[in-house]
Amino acid sequence: MADPDEPHESLATHARELLDANRYLTLGTVSPGGQPWVSPVYFAWADGWQFLWVSSVDAQHSRNLADRPAVSLTVFDSTVPAYHGRALYAVGEAREVPPDALDDALPHYPGPPARGGGPITREDLTGDSPWRLYRATASEVWVLCPREPRQACALHAIDQDHRARVR
Repeated sequence: MADPDEPHESLATHARELLDANRYLTLGTVSPGGQPWVSPVYFAWADGWQFLWVSSVDAQHSRNLADRPAVSLTVFDSTVPAYHGRALYAVGEAREVPPDALDDALPHYPGPPARGGGPITREDLTGDSPWRLYRATASEVWVLCPREPRQACALHAIDQDHRARVR
């Protein structure tokens, strides 16, 4: 059996499918005073386990990131039946994408048109605009190992919910 602490390509494929199928992630930040804060944000993702979203510079999570770039995030499918959970978990650091890096980041956000996001331009994210593009780069990524309820997962033979490392 595979070790849940060792990355496995089938789980990386599962993680990418989850990211492609979902539009929102739950972003966890921490205020300068240590207060945790979670926010749902529309996101797109790019290779290298990068997660992109647009937020107001005045949003609580944006203000938190200005002082503390550490983040946690979860992407999950809330449409599946009970006890069929599918989720991705990640930790890393997030920051506002600086103006000189926007041209590299904007081709990835908001993702393919089928995801429903409208086009975003450099002008939407710079100058007097209150909006900025943010990027989280995950240093560690896990998935809730896929399995049927009351069945052991095929990869690890574990018969309870467990996270398995992707990165």
